[in-house]
Amino acid sequence: MKIRVVSSREEIFKLNPNERIVHLAFRPSNKDIFGLVETCPKVEVIQLPKSYMRTVSKSVETFLEMQRIQLLEGDVWGHRKDLNEYYTIPPSVIERITEMKIEGKSAEEIEASVSRERKLNPGMVAYILLKENPA
Repeated sequence: MKIRVVSSREEIFKLNPNERIVHLAFRPSNKDIFGLVETCPKVEVIQLPKSYMRTVSKSVETFLEMQRIQLLEGDVWGHRKDLNEYYTIPPSVIERITEMKIEGKSAEEIEASVSRERKLNPGMVAYILLKENPA
């Protein structure tokens, strides 16, 4: 699973329209969020660093909710944009989720454990659990 990392507002309009998960590594304005949704109509998740989440307006939150787009807090630990525009969630994360599912763990237990072990936001783990549907 890949997350498209966007480090400037100028990149938004150059994105592939098929992007599903986008991490904005800058403080987006309402216009930036609307532009992203317009450029990438298939987007399902927009991830922002914790410090930027506090600046998102209620109107944008409502808009994203209406579009069924998840707004998640999180970081792409150790990612170097100059080397690759995508952050790849390691296959080991998906394998761990599969193992825990086979063990009969609840979604909440999986989210808590995997997010703690792999430095992923519980919301992102929940998304992976839902989308990858492992095991």
